[in-house]
This record gives sequence, C-alpha cells and structure tokens, in this order.
Amino acid sequence: MRKVFHTASATVIAALLAGCTVGPDYVRPQVDAPTQWRLNEAAASDLANTVWWEQLGDPVLNELIANALKANKDLLIASARVDEFSGRYGFVRSSLFPQAGIGYSASRERVDADVLTGSGGNNTFNSYNAVLNASWEIDFFGRIRRQTEAAKAQVVASEEARRAVVLSLVGSVAGAYVNLRSLDRQLEIAQATAKTRGESYEIFKLRYEGGIISLLELSQSRSQYEEALATIPVLEKSIAQQENGINFLLGRNPGPVARGKAIDELILPGIPAGLPSDLLERRPDILDAEQQLIAANALIGAAKALYYPSISLTGLLGTSSTQLGDLFDPQTRVWKYSAGITMPIFTAGAIAGQVESAEAKQQQALFNYQKVIQQSFREVDDALVDQDRTRAQLAAQKRQVAALKEYYETANLRYENGYTSYIEVLDAERSLFNAKLQYTQSQQVQLQAMINLYKATGGGWVSEADKLTNVSDKRG
Repeated sequence: MRKVFHTASATVIAALLAGCTVGPDYVRPQVDAPTQWRLNEAAASDLANTVWWEQLGDPVLNELIANALKANKDLLIASARVDEFSGRYGFVRSSLFPQAGIGYSASRERVDADVLTGSGGNNTFNSYNAVLNASWEIDFFGRIRRQTEAAKAQVVASEEARRAVVLSLVGSVAGAYVNLRSLDRQLEIAQATAKTRGESYEIFKLRYEGGIISLLELSQSRSQYEEALATIPVLEKSIAQQENGINFLLGRNPGPVARGKAIDELILPGIPAGLPSDLLERRPDILDAEQQLIAANALIGAAKALYYPSISLTGLLGTSSTQLGDLFDPQTRVWKYSAGITMPIFTAGAIAGQVESAEAKQQQALFNYQKVIQQSFREVDDALVDQDRTRAQLAAQKRQVAALKEYYETANLRYENGYTSYIEVLDAERSLFNAKLQYTQSQQVQLQAMINLYKATGGGWVSEADKLTNVSDKRG
C-alpha cells in the first residue's frame, strides 16, 4: 500500500512540476467524401467567390439583398450571439491569469468591557482596514485551458453560424424575388387571357342573340372566361403573400415591393465549379459544426481534469488600525499569503458522470458534423441535377408553347371557316394557357435551382455579402 501511495504521489508531483493538459487533443475526423459530383458540368467555372446575385442583372434585387443584410432580424440575432460568446470567452480566459482587487472597510463596534478585559473601561472602538488582495489558480492540468479552448471554439462557431445566416438570407431573398417575378408574369398571362376570353364571350353573346351559335357554345365560351377570371385572385393573393415574405426578410412591415426586370429578362448565373472536398472549407454550417466538435472535445479534458489536484495561491497586503489617521502608518501593516491544494478522494461518481456526459456530447457533435457534411453533399448534387434537368424541361416547354400557339391559331381559323366545332378551339386555348403558366413556373424553378447551387456550394461570396452587413460597419 505504501509503495502504491508513493508511486501515485511521485506521478502527481511530476505532473505538477512539468505541467500538462489532460484530455484528447482535437484531430479532424476522416471524411468519406465523393471524388466528384454525380453530374459533371462542362460549363462550370470558378465563380464561387463572385457576388453571384449581381449576375442576374437586376439592380432592384441587389438593393433588396443589401437592405436585408442590414436589417434582417435573424442576422441581427446571430450577430448578437457572436458578441455573447465573445464575452463568455473573455470571462473564461481570465481565469488563466492572477486576479487582484482592493478593499476598504471602516466600522465602529461596542463590546461589553467585562467580556474583553474582565474589568470596566472603554468598550467602544473603531476599526479601519485597507487591503490589496490577489489570487491565482495554477492550471497545471489544463482544466482552465481546456475550458478556454472550448470557449474560443464556440466563438468561432457562432461566427460561422452568423455567416450561415448570411448565406441563407441572400439565397432566400433572391429566391423570393424570382418567385415574385414569376407570379407577376403568371398574373399578366392570366389577365391577358381573361381579357381575350372576355372579348370572345361578348362576341359569342351577340352571335347567340343573332341565332348564329347555340347556347352550348355560348356556355363553353363563358366557362373559359370565368376560368381565367378565377385564376387572377389566386395569383394576386400569392403575390401579396410573397411581398409580405420579402418584407419580413428585409426586417420591414408588410407592404408593396419594388420591381425590376421581368423574369424573362433575368440572366441565369453561371455554374460554380468545385470538388466535394471544397465544401469542408467553404460552407459555414460545416465549419460551425466542426467548431462545435472542437469545443465538445476540449470539454472532455476539462471534465477529466477534475480528477487531479487544484492548486491556488492567495495573498493579502494592507493596513489595519483603530484610528483613521494611523491607517497608513508602517506599524499598522498587515500581510498574508497562502497556497492551497485540493484533490477529490470520493465523489460518489460525480466526476465520472461529468466525464461520461462530456464524452457523450462529443459523440453527438461528431455525428452532427458528419451529418452536416453528408447533407451538404446531397444539397449540391440535388441542385446540380435540378438545374440540369430543369434546363432540359424548360427547352421542351418552350417548344410546346410554340406548338400550342400554332395549334390554337389553326383551330380558331378552322372554327371560323366552319370546319370544326368550338370544342377544338377551347381545347387548344386552354392547353396554351396552361403551358404558358407552366413555362413561367419552370423559369422560376431553373433560377431557384441555380440559387440553391450557390447556397449549397458556399464560397467566398459569403464574405462579399458580409461586407454589406451592419457587422462590417462596426468592424470598419
């Protein structure tokens, strides 16, 4: 037993003399990343660091994004959270250094003279004290250093989380604006169709009154007219709600939103190039998850350090006197210094529980890190496939609209010359109307796919967007 005690004591003393940091050091986990994307784009170029939304060529959109980066509430919350963790880091890190303070006290006290001297006399006296005190916990086993490491990682994580909000916000505003312009275009199509059908319906009423057409044909014309009219309020509702959504992203109350170029005039951004491994350094959410893992890893060491001795130094220097005038007299000087060491012997599993909890949190952070990476791979691949297949779909729909327009014109000519019934005209006109709406919707889908691709790949454009925020104003 004595030999074991001496061995343990020697180990502790050696550690005290050398100093060490217990717990695992962080090593980035191996990532099973694909070597390339499933869909390789020949047109891809190095655009990841460009301000991609300006490629759309709409100054109004640029202004909306700039305003959102100044006033969006989620971004302001994220910025305040960075300040919170920065302050917490300063608080934790301060424990690495000696702490000093000063104090002054004055009191007047009365005690029964018999208690003090056993005889009568003056039993009222004053007491004055002025002291400088200092304390320092020597971090031999790295508990405070591990806590500081974790706090620093959380500061970086909060900053990356804020950058992730910037990334998401730019994409959300751009996507919402593109969708708004798509709805505007659909409303224009619906209004133009309703106008044309209304004019046809008026002509059909005159023809019916003149006995040229039947009630069936008049009813069919009216049905088409009412169908177009019913589409308009649905689109108007969606437009108003979309405007409210954009205003919310901009930190504003509901109201109209300025318009710039029509959806047909928006320029499709180029395809950003990059390998799957690039995401590990480009996406803020991945960097955030990794910093959370670093913090969780460091807290294992902080928990394990509780098994080891805690050493603290304290000191006091000051004066104490019963007369205020004598307070700084050399004869009234007092001082004290001490060193203390504490070490747990029996904690009923308290420290073991903290270590187990820290290790479990580290595993959670690890699995979350891996999950975020896999999700990022999926989002990029989805966006690549989406924009590629939508591009092919859009080309086919454009040809379909042209064919249906020709079909409608031919059917209308045949009806006017008595070669076919009005049903053929109705079918052609309805098909053309629906095809125009679907084509406009596909334009929005293609633009949204490209927006999603830039969001998924991340890149230096986030830093460019960050320059437009209030945070950059403060830093400047």
